[in-house]
Amino acid sequence: MPLHKPAPAISPTPLAFTASDPLLASFAPVVAHTTHTLILGSLPGAASLAKRQYYGHPRNAFWRLVGDALGVDLVGMDYADRLPLLLAHGIGLWDVIATARRLGSLDSAIRDHTHNDLLDLLDKLPHLHTIGFNGGTAAKIGMKALGERAGDYRIVMLPSSSPAYAAMTFSEKLVGWREGIQPATRIG
Repeated sequence: MPLHKPAPAISPTPLAFTASDPLLASFAPVVAHTTHTLILGSLPGAASLAKRQYYGHPRNAFWRLVGDALGVDLVGMDYADRLPLLLAHGIGLWDVIATARRLGSLDSAIRDHTHNDLLDLLDKLPHLHTIGFNGGTAAKIGMKALGERAGDYRIVMLPSSSPAYAAMTFSEKLVGWREGIQPATRIG
């Protein structure tokens, strides 16, 4: 007689997305007239959406990476104090995806997305010279949305700050982030 029940079989059928799945929406951009570097993510994850905060998952390394790159303890600050500090350093935040359907928080689960109007935002940022994409999905969607305008800016592919991206150590990611958010001069 077995001491435990066998585990239930896992269905090989992937989860289905339907029109009734919730439509998720990104946050408003955090920018100022003086923004020179814009960091673009894909779409906030479930923890961030629940908190209504950019990079709100406690294991997402974003605030630690940016703080270490700037030499400021962003992690030790309240969220409400982090955003003005980023703006004071000329750094803005937004996402490339405006709305999408997604079960969970992984970028690979994003479906039916629409993108934010990046070109309109760029027109409002006269000092912008660098656009950093936080991860591959943000870069893929963002570069498509930017089109020819991408050539007007320094484009930086930042290692994803997501805890799901474990191919690099924090120290390796930090090298990329330090290089990515350093001030540079506008191209053109």
